[in-house]
Amino acid sequence: MIIDSHNHVIAPKDLEAYKGGLLSARGAHGKGSTGLTTEAMAAAKWQGTRSHTDILDEVGTDLALISARPYTLMHCEKPEQIVHWFAEATNDAIAMQVKAFPDRFRGVGCLPQCYGVSPANCIPELERCVNKLGFVGISINPDPGEGEGITPAMGDEHWYPLYEKMVELDVPALIHSASCRNPRLSYSVHFINEETITVVSLANSRVFEDFPNLKLIVSHGGGAVPYQIARWRAGRFNQMARGGKVERFDDSIRKLYYDTCVYNQESLDLLFKIVGTDRCLFGTENPGTGTAVDPDSGAYLDDLRPVIERIEWLSAADKQRIFEDNAAAVFSRLNAAAKV
Repeated sequence: MIIDSHNHVIAPKDLEAYKGGLLSARGAHGKGSTGLTTEAMAAAKWQGTRSHTDILDEVGTDLALISARPYTLMHCEKPEQIVHWFAEATNDAIAMQVKAFPDRFRGVGCLPQCYGVSPANCIPELERCVNKLGFVGISINPDPGEGEGITPAMGDEHWYPLYEKMVELDVPALIHSASCRNPRLSYSVHFINEETITVVSLANSRVFEDFPNLKLIVSHGGGAVPYQIARWRAGRFNQMARGGKVERFDDSIRKLYYDTCVYNQESLDLLFKIVGTDRCLFGTENPGTGTAVDPDSGAYLDDLRPVIERIEWLSAADKQRIFEDNAAAVFSRLNAAAKV
């Protein structure tokens, strides 16, 4: 089985219109309704051309774990209530898509994160996603300040209320930055920056001592860390030389998981060699940013299954771990979700 652990919901324009209404009135007219139905979700198409299931069939994905389009989540907007309402509406849309195609999708919930507010504000929606909607995981934006404000990095105790609830419910989180208001950064650059900060912060923290069963998956191959790892190795080696009783940086980052959502074989080779195939989950974000045709090969950049399959130095067991086994272990609620 091919499980895509990093996939996003395709929703009709109704969800965008609902967001526009919330932003225009700032919640003055109440929560309102999206008007979405299971039938509308089933008929939704990527950029008006192909259905989500058509895309899965084209690339050979059996099961997609779908989360929100992160850039839509408006975590900096005020009042806080409209952020909650839109997160709830998006999760309802995800649940409708799962209901429409129960053999092809599982839900990964978004959280109503608000800049300057404790992540504890997300716990009721997290519980609803898992206990009522049957979702198998959540996504976390490490920077609800969207490139402008300052939020403690994910190794800080600021995040502990959320980690505690995740461990209690046994759900993993996909770490995925969202929108960016800083004009110096495109959202893609912002993603890589925030994922890099997240990996380094967690590697230098007590988080996995305090929460040994916490499961975090870092999007886009871990940001810059696996590809610039010697910079952080050097810091640890210097600590060791001064008599510090610290583990190697490579051991610290192997407490995290990573998706394969990088769009070239050279980066995948390095990712697998640095963090190990036992820490990598197949993820493509297809359809998304990488859904562009490479003029040299004629293939979509985010059609990653054949790219991984042709890496000769990977064993059959390595590929089985990447495509299925790691996701099944990390998303422990997958089997239970099929019965919801």
